[in-house]
Amino acid sequence: MTATGLVGHDEIDALIMRLALGTEASELHGSLCGYLAGGGSLHGSSVLAALQLDGEATDPKAEDLALLDRLVRQIQHELADPELGFEPSLPEDDRPLAERAEAMVDWCRGFLGGFGLAGTAAHAQLSDEAQEILRDLGTIAASSFDFGDESEDEDALVEVQEFVRVAAMLLHTECSVPGPASGSVH
Repeated sequence: MTATGLVGHDEIDALIMRLALGTEASELHGSLCGYLAGGGSLHGSSVLAALQLDGEATDPKAEDLALLDRLVRQIQHELADPELGFEPSLPEDDRPLAERAEAMVDWCRGFLGGFGLAGTAAHAQLSDEAQEILRDLGTIAASSFDFGDESEDEDALVEVQEFVRVAAMLLHTECSVPGPASGSVH
């Protein structure tokens, strides 16, 4: 997939507004990533039903459903990308640090919720590493931030973002492997 045609944070945000979903773009992206990484299947159900999201808009328009389908395909491709091209959908780097940090918390919260909704048998057999990753994502999801030195805070956010990026791909790999988990995934 090329950069052209990728569903970005602003498009997800606009979709949420149109459907009045009552969530943030990063949280929705995280929910969908967690659901797919956890082995959830969308065969025969809509994204909104799978993630248990009810918007105030009674019937999403065809273009909204098409955008959600495009987002699903994009995430599936990125999570399985052998070049490790997956990125959580967050506000652009020119947005305020506090906004981006809060979006990271939202993304992790969504990821954990989506992962739990996937509810596959693979979850019972997660490796110790995968279980630790989930605990770490829970710690991030429960975080609040105090900002001091902007340069240090920026570096810390980049490190957290990289951890989250790799964590999602590792969990996807472990949960998409058929049969019992084989321990560490690298």
